[in-house]
Amino acid sequence: MLAREYVGAWLARRRQRPAKKPPVIDREPPNRFILLVERYLPRRVGLAATVAILLGSAGFGIVKGGHVEEFVTALSDTRNALANAAGFRITTVGINGRRQLSQDEVLAIGGVNGRSSLLFLDAETVRDRLKANPWIADATILKLYPGRLQIDIVERTAFALWQENGRLSVIAADGAVLEPYVSRRFLNLPLVVGKGADSRAKDFLALLDRYPQVRAVTKAAIFVGERRWNLRLKDGLDIRLPEYDVGNALAVLSKLDKEEKLFSRDIVAVDMRLPDRLIVQLSEEAGKARDELFKDKKTKKKAGDSA
Repeated sequence: MLAREYVGAWLARRRQRPAKKPPVIDREPPNRFILLVERYLPRRVGLAATVAILLGSAGFGIVKGGHVEEFVTALSDTRNALANAAGFRITTVGINGRRQLSQDEVLAIGGVNGRSSLLFLDAETVRDRLKANPWIADATILKLYPGRLQIDIVERTAFALWQENGRLSVIAADGAVLEPYVSRRFLNLPLVVGKGADSRAKDFLALLDRYPQVRAVTKAAIFVGERRWNLRLKDGLDIRLPEYDVGNALAVLSKLDKEEKLFSRDIVAVDMRLPDRLIVQLSEEAGKARDELFKDKKTKKKAGDSA
């Protein structure tokens, strides 16, 4: 009985005690900048920042690993595949103006392949790529939706063969190098030799065409010192033309061959560089024969004088 009363009294005192307050912890007031960030930044900005960091890390890895080109190609192929699936696949290609280049070569130069879609094809880029090829002087690209591509090109024409420092190239009339000489289909083109001959050949060959008697026997036109021309004929005869009044020199050559059969004579060079004279160099055999002839004449003259 006493124990029960004791417990009851203890419980009564327990109820009368005030509840203990939680300990007060002194906290520093939050930073003003943090309060502003929490107040004004939109929700889920942390998620967006995390995604941005991951994308940045991936981009850095692509650049650092040297995979940019592969990534761009894969991205381009993906969007082209989507466009093709949507009905913008290139199904028809028309190419006008080609003679030297095949259709496959034109498409390859322009960067058009089986994965290309008409929707994402950049016509200006294709045109620039085509014009960068020496054979193509100009190009026009037309996209006809949903699936037709029209390409019109203007090709340069092979004009002459140009030799410099032992290298032989096919050139256009404007001097543009079209390709190294590797095909026999250009064998009949006129040959010009020397530094600067590529850009000066058009005017000189046009002048030479006015004298078919000379042009027909010319094997090569050699540009000397970037100032004047020599002609190498098919039989090896060298014609040294003057720097100025070349047309008159060619006219004289043509007349001498018609009247005197100059190109058929036993000579190795004709020097026309001096305006008031023409110097002919005999071949070694012709020179010896000429010396012998004069020697015989001198011997007979001395014998006649002695008599």
